[in-house]
This record gives sequence, C-alpha cells and structure tokens, in this order.
Amino acid sequence: MNHVISLLVENNAGVLARISGLLSGRGYNVESFSSGPTLNPEITRITLVCRGDDTIIDQIKKQLNKLIEVIKVTDLTHKSTIDRQFALIKISVVHGNRGEIIQLAEVFGANVMDVGINNMILEVTGSERKIDDLVELLNGNIIEIARSGLVSMERGKKTASSKNSKE
Repeated sequence: MNHVISLLVENNAGVLARISGLLSGRGYNVESFSSGPTLNPEITRITLVCRGDDTIIDQIKKQLNKLIEVIKVTDLTHKSTIDRQFALIKISVVHGNRGEIIQLAEVFGANVMDVGINNMILEVTGSERKIDDLVELLNGNIIEIARSGLVSMERGKKTASSKNSKE
C-alpha cells in the first residue's frame, strides 16, 4: 500500500540528499518525492509517497524524525487531503486528430501549451487517477511525458504554521 508522508525541513544545502540517502540506504521504496519552499524561505515542504506496510512506514517516520533538519513528519495516508500531480504530455498529431486531441484536453481540463506541425504539448494538473486516465486515452499518440510527484496537503483549518511557528 502507498503511504503519503509530508515533511517540513530546514532549507539547507544537502537536506534532500540526506533524506533520499537515508531512505535508499535502508532499502525503502519511494514512489515519488516532491519538494518546494513554504511561505518561509528557510523551510521546505516535502511530500513522499512510500510503499510498504504499517511497520515499514513507522520505521521510515522514525528514521526521518532522527534527522536534525527535519522539523515535522506527518503521515497523511488516512487523513482528508487534497492531492495533485502535474504532467506535461507531448503528443504526436496528424492532420485528422488535432481537433479530437484538443477536445479531449478540454474534457480533462488540460491546457494546450504548444502546437507544432507534428506534435503538441498538453499541461494537466489533477489527481493521479485523472492524469492516468488521460494518459491511457492518449497512449498511442504520446511521444514523451514529464510528471511531477504527488503534492498533498491536509484539509481543514489546521495548518503547519499554527502547529509550528517555524513555517
């Protein structure tokens, strides 16, 4: 089962390498790893998607909490969250299917970012399932795809900054 873990870490050189090294060094399987700054430029938010049973995930959380730069570890797996991914999809087009691809993009809320003679690039943001469905429908025409990892945030009034003054 996939588990979603949110981290708040100090924005120091090498912190991402230490976290990925800790996980890979112990043989933990990371499905995706996304990071970006918070409102406080000294703090980075990382979203990890890890595969494993509850025992493995508990061990991952314990190991992450041991790192000095880690401010907070939150398991979002069983919480109410908003989850999103981002994808750029380069598609081969021929004269007859350009309109069909544009209509399909509209249905999925994708934006056409570039149109060339033989290809186009779509930008889509949404749930993993939404992007998977679009990819499946476009599969025969896809030249290249670039996909972000999952970004997740807990719903509700609680915020990391209300729990921890560092963010």
